[in-house]
Parts: sequence; structure tokens; C-alpha cells
Amino acid sequence: MAAAKKTSAGTSRTRSSAKKAEPAIAEFTKEEELHAYREMLLIRRFEEKAGQLYGMGLIGGFCHLYIGQEAVVVGMQMAKIDGDQMITAYRDHGHMLAMDLDPKGVMAELTGRRGGLSKGKGGSMHMFSKEKHFYGGHGIVGAQVSLGTGLGFANKYRENGNVCMTFFGDGASNQGQVYESFNMAELWKLPVIYVIENNKYGMGTSVERSSSMTDLSQRGASFNIPGEKVDGMDVRAVMAASKKALEWCRDGKGPYILEMVTYRYRGHSMSDPAKYRSKDEVQKMRTEHDPIEQVRKRLLDNKWATEDDLKGLDKDIRARVAEAAEFAQTDPEPDASELYTDILL
Repeated sequence: MAAAKKTSAGTSRTRSSAKKAEPAIAEFTKEEELHAYREMLLIRRFEEKAGQLYGMGLIGGFCHLYIGQEAVVVGMQMAKIDGDQMITAYRDHGHMLAMDLDPKGVMAELTGRRGGLSKGKGGSMHMFSKEKHFYGGHGIVGAQVSLGTGLGFANKYRENGNVCMTFFGDGASNQGQVYESFNMAELWKLPVIYVIENNKYGMGTSVERSSSMTDLSQRGASFNIPGEKVDGMDVRAVMAASKKALEWCRDGKGPYILEMVTYRYRGHSMSDPAKYRSKDEVQKMRTEHDPIEQVRKRLLDNKWATEDDLKGLDKDIRARVAEAAEFAQTDPEPDASELYTDILL
């Protein structure tokens, strides 16, 4: 009896201390810094161009940009292995680019062209790639959490060693299906990382106004799921926390929660004027915590790149994005027969 009690207490102490430990910061090599810079800059330039096309009326429906949050998905991409899955909500363009999907296919989906990753029928909010293990793009708030838990179940059943990284926002963290998923994932020790992208505002409501418990990393405490708060504006912190969580899951210990404290510079969607926050607040984040500028500064300080090197890299990325935008405007629209395909009854 005493031994059992000791084991239980030991487990509790281990998890408790993991929560309180100082966040780790990965030491990047020159190649890792350049990779992170390139990938984040591609997402930033892509999203800026998507915003322009939306303003021109070339992208219809909803369009949610990832500008400011780039370090989250890039840091996690740098920690994962081939076969690990990602699933997210409707702010999904950055995730697809980080999963090495062709910018042409992503942009063409936004404009509803046949070369889009969902044949032009899904638009901004519903993209998918089985080949790259990206499972959406979901418009129903919180719906992807239960689906991501199902992907984790499949991984455990198949014993393939893969982990599903399930992304959702601070607003979605209050959804009931999230907690049903937490309960099942811990009961069955499923390899799922629940990534809460806390960009401070669920649509137009601050997390302080919408959540009685604002430390979202502890949302799994009642289910015995460990959690960690991470600086989501520092790609090194994201990568370090992701490696730790991935190892936890691969060791068969069950799910893990990462609260990525980040910030979006634009409104919730392109139709949101974001009047619920001041311009000074946004500018302060851009000036002091921008994820891309942090990497840029380290590259220059370490003399791993010159100003001209980084300008050349930016020029190349802008050209790649411009090519994607041109393709997205000239590629034919889907044939009318596509209206009747890929429909489940």
C-alpha cells in the first residue's frame, strides 16, 4: 500500500516539477537559424500577398492570416519527424507551407482554382494533404481537436511511432469537445500534442474576458495531462518545447499540452477591423517581439549572414510568392463536373 502511494506521489511530483521548470531555449546552428528565417519569411510574405488578393476581390469567403504567429508552426515543424501529423483550424495557410506544401497549390486554393490543394473547392478554410500528413483546415471551432485525437488513436493502434500535433486557439480552448478529447487521450495514452495558439484574442474578445482560467497550459490538469507555457514568438523556445512534448508522446506517456503564447498582427479575419485593441499594442509587439526580426538579429549578430544576404533571400521569397499569386489568378477554375465529386452522403 505504501509502495503504491509512493509511486503515485512520485508521478505527481514529476509532472508538477515539469510544469514549473524554466522554459528551455534551443541553441540553433547557423543552418537552423537560416531555415527558421526562410520558412517564417515565406509564411509572412505569402500571407501579405493573400491579404492583397483578398482586398482586390480575388479571394472570396473568409480569409484568416497567420502574420505574427509564424514561429509556432515553424518551430514545431523543425522538431517533428516524417509521418507526424498536423491538424488545425481555419488559420491554416502557414501550417501548410511549413509542411512543405507548394505555395502555388495553397494560393490557388484561396482563389478557387483547379490547381488548388482541394481542387479549388475548399478555399481558405478547408485544405488537406494526405501525402504531407496535413489533415485540415477546419471551419468548426474546436472540431479539429476531436479529429486530431482520432489521428492519435490511429497512430497508437498502428504502432507507427507518430504523433499528431493538434492546433487550436485560446477561444476554442473553452469548447466542450476539447475536454472530452482530453479525457479519452489520457485514458488511452494517445500520442497527441494539444497546441493552444494563444494569440490573446478569440475573435474580438481578449482571453482575460472569456476565460476564468487564463493559464491555458494547465487546462489538462484535471485529466492529469502535463502542460507547458511557451514563448510562441521565439522559434527556439517552440522547437525546444516541441521536442520535449514529442518525446513524451513517443515514450507512450500519453498527451501533452503546449500553450504557445503568440500574437496576430491582423484582425481575426480580413473582415475584422480589430478595433478592440490599440495600434500601440500591435506596434509594441512588432517592435519588441517579432519572431522573424529576432532570428534576423541573431543571424547578423553572429555574422552568419549579411544585410545583403538577407535582402537577397527576401527577394527570392517574394519572387516565389509572386509566382504563386500569378498561378492562382491564371489557373483555370474547376470544371462544373467537380461539383458532384468528393461528396460523402
